[in-house]
Amino acid sequence: MTAPSIANLLRIYDFDPKKSLGQNFLVDEQHLDRIAAAADLTADDTVLEIGPGLGGLTRRLAAQSGHVVGVELDERLLPILRAQFATQAHVSIVHGDILKLNPVELVRNSQFTIHNSPFIYKVVANLPYYITSAVIRHLLEADQPPSLAVLMLQKEVAERICAVPGDLSLLAVSVQFYAQPTIVHHVPASAFYPRPKVDSAVLRLDVLTQRAVPDVAPDFFFRIVRAGFSQKRKQLLNTISAGLHLPKLEAATALEEAGIDPKRRAETLTLPEWGKLCRVLALKTDPA
Repeated sequence: MTAPSIANLLRIYDFDPKKSLGQNFLVDEQHLDRIAAAADLTADDTVLEIGPGLGGLTRRLAAQSGHVVGVELDERLLPILRAQFATQAHVSIVHGDILKLNPVELVRNSQFTIHNSPFIYKVVANLPYYITSAVIRHLLEADQPPSLAVLMLQKEVAERICAVPGDLSLLAVSVQFYAQPTIVHHVPASAFYPRPKVDSAVLRLDVLTQRAVPDVAPDFFFRIVRAGFSQKRKQLLNTISAGLHLPKLEAATALEEAGIDPKRRAETLTLPEWGKLCRVLALKTDPA
């Protein structure tokens, strides 16, 4: 028996998407296929799906992987999801807010393990726009981050994450510190119901086995980076001085010791350059 489409499920269950939860369901079958394909799944994989919604993507993940853990916030969707996957023992549906749950524990506590380790997992998600940055940070900063994440995001946000030096943002640096981002493909607003106001993109994050700046503590790294981006379009001399409460002469000296022109702006620095600046500043500031 062919599984009902997302459009049909919406009609069958008379489901009214909540704008407050950012519910825009992807109803285009081809785009659902492409998202699942981007995760490069095998029978050895465990997938953590954030926001399975009505299960359209979940069905594809379940067909291609060894185990799927779906975390759904909207309790109205739980009986719909559980009815669909009642006969598929390798699909677990969990009610909860991903931002309040430990991704590793969700995988560890499941009744299944993949063949090599219960702690190696992938993430696939169609994220509500309003929690995109928070979820990405939550995943990448986890005790054990996923090996790979395939995320549906607002197109503009995906492009910002994939930016190169000259156009970098705090968000881009924050992601690229932990992962290599790639836009897989774009998804038009017409592929969703209800139709959002903007187009989307599928972003693949290949999580680095070693952070981009491995010898600098993340807390200290981001303290410096946040200072650098604290005043948009200002020169680094001013932002580092103000953000770290350093005399300008001290900030200028640190930048020059790191080989960075004090007149440059934060969006032009590469991650290795941020690393050099952090190493110099660690000797001049309280690293706490």
